[in-house]
Amino acid sequence: MKKIVCMAVITALLGQAHAAGVTLSFACDSVGAGYQECKKGADAWAKKTGNTVKVMQVPKESDQRLALYQQQLGAKSSDVDVYMVDTIWPGMIGKHLKDLKSDIPAAQQAKIFPAMLKNDTVNGKLLAMPWYTDAGMLFYRTDLLKKYGYTSAPKTWDELQAMASKIQAGEKKANPKFVGYVFQGKNYEGLTCSALEMISSFGGGSIVEPDGKITINNPKAVAGIKAMANMVGTIAPNAVTTYGEEEARQVFQSGNAMFMRNWPYAYAAGQDKGSPVKDKIGVAALPAGTGGKPAATLGGWQLAVNNYSKHPKEAASLVAYLTGAEEQKRRAIEASYNPTMPELYKDPDVLKATPFFGSLYDVFVSAVARPATVTGLKYNQVSNAFSTAVYSALTKRSTPDAALKSAASQISRAKGRSW
Repeated sequence: MKKIVCMAVITALLGQAHAAGVTLSFACDSVGAGYQECKKGADAWAKKTGNTVKVMQVPKESDQRLALYQQQLGAKSSDVDVYMVDTIWPGMIGKHLKDLKSDIPAAQQAKIFPAMLKNDTVNGKLLAMPWYTDAGMLFYRTDLLKKYGYTSAPKTWDELQAMASKIQAGEKKANPKFVGYVFQGKNYEGLTCSALEMISSFGGGSIVEPDGKITINNPKAVAGIKAMANMVGTIAPNAVTTYGEEEARQVFQSGNAMFMRNWPYAYAAGQDKGSPVKDKIGVAALPAGTGGKPAATLGGWQLAVNNYSKHPKEAASLVAYLTGAEEQKRRAIEASYNPTMPELYKDPDVLKATPFFGSLYDVFVSAVARPATVTGLKYNQVSNAFSTAVYSALTKRSTPDAALKSAASQISRAKGRSW
């Protein structure tokens, strides 16, 4: 009888604990294995805490996500509790985000790359927690490199052009779909990233300098965009001007491209069971331009709590768990997401799963930042003007020099008297 009563009490207590749990909505990822990896982490936290997390898929393109988030946050909607936000957004949507400084353990904050934590701190408020960092990288086929007599990845864009041309010509004989190079050429934020790498690798600056000066209209920047435009229709298909991250990855992963510019997540995707390029993928720093040096645009994603969430405490707890060392390590091993903690770049388990993390560590920490900090709320206008100008050059609607002259004029109008 006592045993039955005890079991009844335990059952009742468990029922109360379950009833006490909350349901959070998490606007996460849709690129590559992003959704599945988000769900794994969220489900693990839910199991530990007795809460529930509904993981929502969002648009693949970052600018479309931002527009959706701004609409929701502008309406002070509580529909989403936790947002996955781009590294350039904290200053743009910060007034709608919860200060996490007292919610994330100080010891955990201390493990993050200082520059990344600083990026997410606006007016003394920690508006997001760095989750994983990104930098543009060059992916290539190791088997084809060897087949055509090359011993290493290209160090310059001229070398890439020559190597891609030779390999493309050879492979097309058996595979008409084969191309030398794919990248993000669609008119969106991804094009801003890939084009910024090009102009920076030629020594052409970073669109708007830290002091606010607009420098995009210069000969070295023009040389970078000219080199990029010359790829379209030669080593890159004309359709590259419709490619985002996933379109480029799918072409490469299907075995139809020699080189690809993409983010690190593409490595794990290409290593999936059944992938035609499994164990045939090499990763290197992007090439240097004439008289310049390799450049990679800084990317990365953070987790932030909606200031209008009905469950801010639980939402902050979810963010703390997902950005913690244990979960960052799991994601690095299973899906090649770059951690935001230096210690994980020396972790033997991480390096075994993603060997290039060690050799390209300097690429990750010295990447070129987009001018979001200096341009503030006007960054979207700056990025749109730049990507639209580059797109016009890639599609041969404008010459590179005319395109960048137009971009500089539009950015100047956006600036007005000041940023």
